[in-house]
Amino acid sequence: MWSQAPENTLESLRHAIQVHDGIEFDLRLTLDGEVVIHHDAEVSIPKSKIQSPKPWVEHHTLDELESYGFCSFRSLLKDSVVLEQWRDNGKMGCVELKRPHPRSDSGGGYFGLSKHKRHITELINATDSILNEFEIPNENTVYYAFHKGMKASIDASSTGRPWAELLPYIPPFGNRQTKRLRALPHFLTHSFSRLVRHHRNAGATMIPAAIEYFVPPINKLPLGHKVGLTGKGAMNLQSAQGGFPVYVWPTKPEVEHRLLAAGLTGLTDHADPNFTWLPSGHARWTRPATLPLDAQQQDVLGQATKENHLDVLKELKANVTPWVECDRAQRTSLVNGWSKRWGWQPFQSERVGDSKLDSSSPPWQAVRLIGHRGSGKTSRPVLQ
Repeated sequence: MWSQAPENTLESLRHAIQVHDGIEFDLRLTLDGEVVIHHDAEVSIPKSKIQSPKPWVEHHTLDELESYGFCSFRSLLKDSVVLEQWRDNGKMGCVELKRPHPRSDSGGGYFGLSKHKRHITELINATDSILNEFEIPNENTVYYAFHKGMKASIDASSTGRPWAELLPYIPPFGNRQTKRLRALPHFLTHSFSRLVRHHRNAGATMIPAAIEYFVPPINKLPLGHKVGLTGKGAMNLQSAQGGFPVYVWPTKPEVEHRLLAAGLTGLTDHADPNFTWLPSGHARWTRPATLPLDAQQQDVLGQATKENHLDVLKELKANVTPWVECDRAQRTSLVNGWSKRWGWQPFQSERVGDSKLDSSSPPWQAVRLIGHRGSGKTSRPVLQ
């Protein structure tokens, strides 16, 4: 029986990067300038166990946080399984950079945008240094953050890696409900088409997007053309997207099949290896980019029934060639099929050129399934 490890832990991330096309996780800068994997602004352990009078992650050294059980970014990359999957096998690392709480010493206050920019730039440079040390390819990584000055922070940093801004903007303070309420006006006034234009004009490499843009009834609320995963909504989606990579969070099991079929990458909280049959009535394929199915294999998967799908999955996994092992002809065939199916720009375009066929990582446009916070979000406090 599989037991889910706490989110953003080494065990959780190591499992997910093997099951999926990559992992998403959260990074913060510690008091001593190191990088730790942690989502919440406050140290996510019972308050009685916090030794400092200040609860914010940025008020603790890396040694203190590791003593609580949290994983440093360097420790993640020192793990041989994670390193091989990320560096050599084309897996993706989606790195969410977290701003400190405005009331913390490094938070810059509620209106300190210049300090916010400097903090994220420092975090980018510290993260980039570790990625370079372990030779993680640029094309296997993307930085993003709920940070209004993301482009400025990127420009001020030394990185050359892909990046994007998380929109609608959610501030780094308040509870889940108040954060979403503050983000609502931006969501209502920014259609998916406007989101695409914003990211293209800013020079971002992909679009992180909330699931609410694509699933009714909430997808009917933003002004402008409505997009969805089926019918006219899916046609509007493909027209607006124009082959631009879109990563959707959180991708729930009931919409996973439709979302991937619509040409979107999903961030999932479900990494249970025994979860093989989706509520939509489809066999689940958890590595659509790094263990890619050709058209014939896709038909075989689509025809699987609940009764025989385990045998179908077993046979496919034994016969499908991983992207990293595909020859030039196989990769060309796969990319041409994806391009035709999802309306990408021409194959000879700058984003999917011949150089991508020699890379261990599938092209950016490839549809992926990514493990959210590793093997999925877990309850609070994260570590007991």
